Parts: sequence; structure tokens; C-alpha cells
Amino acid sequence: MKTGETMKKGLYTGVGAGLVLFAFAGLLPGSFVGGVIGINIAGAIFGLPLTVSALPRIIVAASMLLGVILSGLVFLSGGAMIGWLTGAAIETLREGKTMTVSHMHPVRIK
Repeated sequence: MKTGETMKKGLYTGVGAGLVLFAFAGLLPGSFVGGVIGINIAGAIFGLPLTVSALPRIIVAASMLLGVILSGLVFLSGGAMIGWLTGAAIETLREGKTMTVSHMHPVRIK
């Protein structure tokens, strides 16, 4: 197998798993948290209770969108990192690469 092929497969698998986890566990909470933050920001600017004007609604909607985007970023990058690290660990174990623990004592993994 080519060098780095297992790491790429792990990366793609991790991104796919992160996307599925985001769809099931991150989309709705990201929207809720972003909406609460948007209501707090709009309330600080315009006062509570909020009026039915366009600007507070735009602030809340933008905050909800930002919450969803940040939640997706966390799930996708976390899944990608875990998948890549798993692929690197599997590749290291398969090839028996030398891993240096300190500067003076190299350790061979078999």
C-alpha cells in the first residue's frame, strides 16, 4: 500500500462520520444556542422584550446561522482529526516504523 493511503482513508471516514454526527446531534443544538445568543445580543441592543421589527430578527437569524456553522465546523474537523489519527496509528502499526521517544533511545514498534 502507498504511504499515507490509510491516513487518507481514515480522514475521509472521519469526515463522513462527523457529518452524520452533525446531522443527528449538532444541527438542532447549534441552532438553539445561536438563537439564544442572538436573542441576548438583540435584547442588549434594543431592549427586552424584543419588538417585531426586522433588525432584531436579522440579528437572531444571523446568530442562529453562525451557531449551526460553528457546530458543523467542530463536528467535521473533530471527525477528520480522529479519523486521520486513527489511520496514522494503523499505518504505523502495519509498517513497523521507528518512533523516537527521546533523542537518545529510538524504539522500534513491531
